[in-house]
Amino acid sequence: MKLIFFPFRLLLAGLSFLVAAGSSVALAAEPYVPAQRMKVVIDNDFCGDPDGLYQLVHHLLSPSVEVRGIIGSHLTSGFGFNEGKNTAEASCDKVREVLDVMGLAGQYAVYAGSPVPMADPDTPQDSPAARFIVEEALKATPEEPLYVVCGASLTNIASAWLMNPEIGRRVILVWIGGQEYLTAGAIPPPGYSAVEYNLNLCIASARTVFNKSDLRLWQVPRNAYRQCIYSLAEMEMYVAPCGKTGAYLAGSITGIMERLGKVGLPMGEVYILGDSPLVLLTALQTGFEADPASSDYVVKQAPLIAEDGTYRYNHQGRNIRVYTRIDTRLLFEDFNAKLAMFARKAE
Repeated sequence: MKLIFFPFRLLLAGLSFLVAAGSSVALAAEPYVPAQRMKVVIDNDFCGDPDGLYQLVHHLLSPSVEVRGIIGSHLTSGFGFNEGKNTAEASCDKVREVLDVMGLAGQYAVYAGSPVPMADPDTPQDSPAARFIVEEALKATPEEPLYVVCGASLTNIASAWLMNPEIGRRVILVWIGGQEYLTAGAIPPPGYSAVEYNLNLCIASARTVFNKSDLRLWQVPRNAYRQCIYSLAEMEMYVAPCGKTGAYLAGSITGIMERLGKVGLPMGEVYILGDSPLVLLTALQTGFEADPASSDYVVKQAPLIAEDGTYRYNHQGRNIRVYTRIDTRLLFEDFNAKLAMFARKAE
């Protein structure tokens, strides 16, 4: 046995030496930086649910996307938040605050969306954001589209399409919103609202996007985005210690959870970072045959959005992607790693 075992130990020692030598060479080399391969416009209601702040930071730390601009969207008031404010401007202020915390002040263009929802599906709400979307989309092509990633109402992108329908096939719209498709077997959560929150922010714009437009739509409905659950223990371990940015993000969640608890909504020990799939479905696409291959979707005919915001079958609806399962492992481990590396560089 010794004659067999001894050479094997030598072999292991040799392999260990080679691995160690290879590791030292790799550590000495310059890190590989992925090239930018898609242009992205970010649209979110940043002055509301802080999940949008996590999405924003994650996108800004993702080198394969070129963030062309950031849009602050409107949202409704509630639970004492944003009373009497122009929430689109408040969202822009929150973006600038994040950029300042990250040491990126002035490096990204920030545009205010409409402060109010669309009045009807045929009348756009003009705004700097809608005009910016049109300008950027007209530079794109169906082969090299502009990604508009939206974690709020569809007011700005719907208005942009109404202002210039030529942008339709030049855009891939990734939207966090809409209730479950019961015909696909999705089950609503307990105490659910018949019309999902982001859709309800501007039903008229959803009717424009779904019923009228030719925008290429990737939808992440409520049953899918609710899978993106992050625990307070994980935030304490992986987010809070990561410099000013990590402390800011962790505080944004614990602060709102404390505030909601005081108005009778105890939040438990987890939070849904429901806007984060916007990063997963863009920055974290595969290299070969680029696509968000680790998440599951079905291709459906776009439903008809009724005046009350509910779905109706539309046999003439164009095909859209509807995501059913989100790869939360890749999503959150990539976020944790990028945030830690960013904090280390800032030291």
